Amino acid sequence: MKPYDIVIQLKDFFKSGSFLSNIILINVVVWVLMLVFGVVEFLFSMGDGAMDGYVYDYFALSSGWGELFRKPWTLVTYMFLHANVFHLLFNMLMLYVGGILFSQYLGRRKLVATYFASGVVGGLLYVVAWNFFPAFSSSTSVAVGASAAVLGIFTAVATYIPNYTVNVLLIGNTKLKYLAIAFVLIDLLSINRGNAGGHIAHLGGALYGFLSVYLPQHIHFNHGDKGFKRVMKNSKKTVHKRPVSDEEYNRRRAEEQKRIDEILDKISKYGYDKLSKEEKDFLFKSSK
Repeated sequence: MKPYDIVIQLKDFFKSGSFLSNIILINVVVWVLMLVFGVVEFLFSMGDGAMDGYVYDYFALSSGWGELFRKPWTLVTYMFLHANVFHLLFNMLMLYVGGILFSQYLGRRKLVATYFASGVVGGLLYVVAWNFFPAFSSSTSVAVGASAAVLGIFTAVATYIPNYTVNVLLIGNTKLKYLAIAFVLIDLLSINRGNAGGHIAHLGGALYGFLSVYLPQHIHFNHGDKGFKRVMKNSKKTVHKRPVSDEEYNRRRAEEQKRIDEILDKISKYGYDKLSKEEKDFLFKSSK
């Protein structure tokens, strides 16, 4: 794909006015505003970090219960602040890739709910952990960043279409489930190596994303005279099919993947709503 084509696609993406494009745009605008605040601090000799400190005090998520009760809105606003430009770029890239797939397979409306719920759950787990584990008893901290919300989105779609393959720079074609597992393991094993609160929040977001897809797929409730009865869905079904050769199987898989790529390209250019019913049905069936 030529650089010009990428620019055109990004332009169309942000002109679409979708939640995904708007949330990415808001995060970028907030980051730019923080840079402008830095310039204002310098020009008026306000002291390095003075305005940043004011913003963090009112919008970052504190590890203290008292601060959370005093400023409950920080459970949401902390998602829009980022520590540095690499923090922002990595989160927005993951959100772009995961969000497009999520919108395609799970729907735009659920994307909004999962994004904010993952961020809130991640923030709450961070506060709970900071006040529960002795390792944090003598310190306080604040959390910033959309990572918990982004990882919730990515983990949710990886749970729904675990074998979907994406091309990762320097790695090559990789299934979503392996990427999600890698991200979770990195956060889990990095808790004692700095930014413990951030890693714990990421795990909270990932947990919510996983459960939000896994539970509806495996558990449903029937309402009867004796209340709700849990029914576990069969994870395996016996299907008798005529065996096919490896060559025929690979040919069908290649044709299916080509069809999926064509539909994804159409989504990126014109949006999901422009797909025909047949194309939407094909995507739904291929995700199972």
